Amino acid sequence: MDLVFRARRVVTPQGEIACDVGVVDGRVVAVEARIDSPNVVHLADDEVLLPGLVDTHVHVNDPGRSEWEGFGTATRAAAAGGVTTIIDMPLNSIPPTVGAEALEIKREAAADVSVDVGFWGGIVPGNLADLEPLHEAGVFGFKCFLLHSGVDEFPAVTTDELEAALRQLATLDALTIVHAEDAHTVRESEPDYAGFLASRPREAENKAISDVVALTRKTGARTHILHLSSSDALSILEAAKRESLPITAETCPHYLTFSAEEIRDGQTEFKCCPPIREAENREALWQGLRDGVVDLVVSDHSPSTVELKQGDFATAWGGISSLQLGLPAVWTGARERGFQLTDVVRWMATHPARQAGLESKGAVEVGKDADLVVFAPDETFVVDREKLHHRNPVTPYHGRALHGVVRQTWLRGRETGQAQGKLLRRGEA
Repeated sequence: MDLVFRARRVVTPQGEIACDVGVVDGRVVAVEARIDSPNVVHLADDEVLLPGLVDTHVHVNDPGRSEWEGFGTATRAAAAGGVTTIIDMPLNSIPPTVGAEALEIKREAAADVSVDVGFWGGIVPGNLADLEPLHEAGVFGFKCFLLHSGVDEFPAVTTDELEAALRQLATLDALTIVHAEDAHTVRESEPDYAGFLASRPREAENKAISDVVALTRKTGARTHILHLSSSDALSILEAAKRESLPITAETCPHYLTFSAEEIRDGQTEFKCCPPIREAENREALWQGLRDGVVDLVVSDHSPSTVELKQGDFATAWGGISSLQLGLPAVWTGARERGFQLTDVVRWMATHPARQAGLESKGAVEVGKDADLVVFAPDETFVVDREKLHHRNPVTPYHGRALHGVVRQTWLRGRETGQAQGKLLRRGEA
């Protein structure tokens, strides 16, 4: 063995067990009660070995808006948070990833990364002819918006345009991921939080998700609902799953952690779209995870400069930076509600890897990449934005006490900081 990890607690697909994990050439080759080796990493009694997390919803913004975030800072933040694979969203960079040439420009911008990185392609009006070339170039699927994306370079599609794209992508068995808020229901925001919340009501999500379900049924294409915020839509998704429609959904740490009742006017670090809703809505989302209606939890890391997050809720940039904090944030809420680390690993590693077709990721299992996290679930810390690795020190978690500290992150058997991440292509990872 090149390396053996020895731990009293290892989260595996069979549950949490005491075992040794053997690594050769960056892959897990054995998960056994005891492996004799001179190269052993001994985990402390308070540490648990987890698979590296897979975050399929990250906005890196590079090239073009690297002052918001860049691949170097984003992937260092990911590694510090136990995330060993990210998939980058196609918007906020210039050019956006809506054609094969733009994908290559983005790959060049990601030459130096600390974790593995894949890319989503984009669906915008007029780029139907670009979808198959992007698919062949290795994107993991295609993202679209049903309302203004926040940047003019990535315009929204109508439901008719989405249907045309889904019909084409169904022939490729490609996944389409949707920002599902109805453009006709969302209205202009007032400057206070109550006004912002009212401007993006649950009905906007419910209507858009119903439309996506109908198009999934009509076209047979695989679809995925991004950053579910409205708990009212759980019944829509549950019914779609009972039909065995090929649709999945995610939510994000901030929807599971915060509530509208605690957000004061002027606290624009909490602004995101769709918005953080009431406490009872948050608890219903946790129940959606328990029931299996919500499939995964990913960050929607959507950073910007400090200046763009200032102002009021009508004008500030809508996005939350949390890539480094997703694991402790979710674990803090999960343990309070009786969930186990096996649940968190399923939501944040196994299911995201499966959704993206990353067969070598998401589990401590023979044949998988040795992407591993040494996690101390009972240690607490207070978030200090100045100690986070993403480019701009803005986060609503600042000053919040969280459970769970990532002590080490290993990428294919090498500790991050010494390892170089790879650029991934669909079907090759």
